Amino acid sequence: MTKNLKVLVSSNDFAESGIKILEEHFTVLKSRYFGFGDEGLNENMAELMSLIPGCSALIWISHHPITKELLDKAGPQLKLVSTASAGYNNCNVPELKARGIKLSNTPEVLSGAVAEVAVALMIAAARRFPENLDQVKRGVWDGIGFQNVLGLDMRGSTIGIVGFGGIGQATAKRLVGFEVGKFLYSGHREKPEAKEYNAQFVPQETLLTESDFILLAAPLTDETRHMINKTTLAKMKKNAIIVNVGRGDLINQDDLYDALKNKQIYAAGLDVSTPEPLPKDHKLLTLPNLFLLPHIGSATVRTRNDMAELAAKNVVNALYGKPLITPVLP
Repeated sequence: MTKNLKVLVSSNDFAESGIKILEEHFTVLKSRYFGFGDEGLNENMAELMSLIPGCSALIWISHHPITKELLDKAGPQLKLVSTASAGYNNCNVPELKARGIKLSNTPEVLSGAVAEVAVALMIAAARRFPENLDQVKRGVWDGIGFQNVLGLDMRGSTIGIVGFGGIGQATAKRLVGFEVGKFLYSGHREKPEAKEYNAQFVPQETLLTESDFILLAAPLTDETRHMINKTTLAKMKKNAIIVNVGRGDLINQDDLYDALKNKQIYAAGLDVSTPEPLPKDHKLLTLPNLFLLPHIGSATVRTRNDMAELAAKNVVNALYGKPLITPVLP
């Protein structure tokens, strides 16, 4: 009976392990790749609009927003949006809620992979990778000099984590071996898991003023949008390093540019930006103290398979009338 139900996957590069789970139960439709950037956006959206009528679930694999028009086209039988990501700020939560459509995400399974990238960005920014890679490309190795292109140590440093959820905790776990001085974290409430790392729950202002490394691992909400701005940057140490593995809009990028350009803070390492991809002529990319990655936090074979399988299992549960495994809107 469930084979009569249709599930639309918004990208044709969804992991095969997830597709297999879906195909055991449902008819699966796949759209073309619908990920970053605006290239082919109109054509891709048109294809989604043509495929979604009659579908009972939508697996969303895109940083583009889910539009009211797409939901209108889907019709009343759409029961679930299953986003293959931890974040869901692009899923039009108010509209889904108003229509009674369930929403699930894929937290936790990607925490380890994203934490690895967070640590990599800390090292890259602290050890001045952009400048040192430029030396390699130019064939002029200034770093051989005893006092040239020196970076900062993680050993003995204060690590401030904004958002001590799965990714924040996984990052702290990996940083223990770097002999850091202490962990601080901020958020809405204390986390019992913090005791394992002797992490101190502090007001955000304390975290900003005392931390050598500031990791942004919080979700994007109205409250957190542009939480890093001219005012908060002014509170930071001159040697502070900002790392963002959350969402680009956690940071006001114009204010970050000014702070880095004027050496108000030491450096930044970003896996996310606004927009994505960041234009190759963007002013941030002119800075020697900024290291940017193209949003690869969860981009490992194992993690993407885990994300796909969890997204698919949420669909199975929803369409069989069972509780979602990782509900956002149950």
